[in-house]
Amino acid sequence: MTRDFAPGSPFALLSDTETAAWYAYMKVHLRLEYELNRQLRADSGISLADYHVLVALTSASGGRMRVTDLAIRIGWERSRLSHHLKRMRDRGLVETGTAADDRRVTEVVLSEAGRESLRQAAPDHVGFVRQAFLDALEPGELAQLTTLLDRVYDTLVEHGTLPRPEDHP
Repeated sequence: MTRDFAPGSPFALLSDTETAAWYAYMKVHLRLEYELNRQLRADSGISLADYHVLVALTSASGGRMRVTDLAIRIGWERSRLSHHLKRMRDRGLVETGTAADDRRVTEVVLSEAGRESLRQAAPDHVGFVRQAFLDALEPGELAQLTTLLDRVYDTLVEHGTLPRPEDHP
């Protein structure tokens, strides 16, 4: 299918195959984010952004991370994360404070309430992820998709501006 783009459109620079792939990705990405956020809010009262932070903290030693490292892990600007952490702290999901080894550094700690929120959200969330995403693919397709997404991620890390997260070699 040939697409007719106005002169100067950035997508006029992509082939039809590239455009189709990019649009397919964007459709899934945008719809999936919307649906995941809706499901989490409806079923557990936390947002997808809360969930990203909580999950990242569970993978850290003692549920504790420096704010800068957490921002890198979830791919957010530090200022956006700081504002979001304040809202999460006000709801008791996390605690923040200065690092013991460097008083200039802010750390965020997963609170027991945050851990419990994540525990309660997980079954319905995983069920939705399975229904909306995983069940659409055969096991071999899942393995292939994982390989492809890992390759794209590595390229993003190589050419992007954020450092590689410590847990992604």
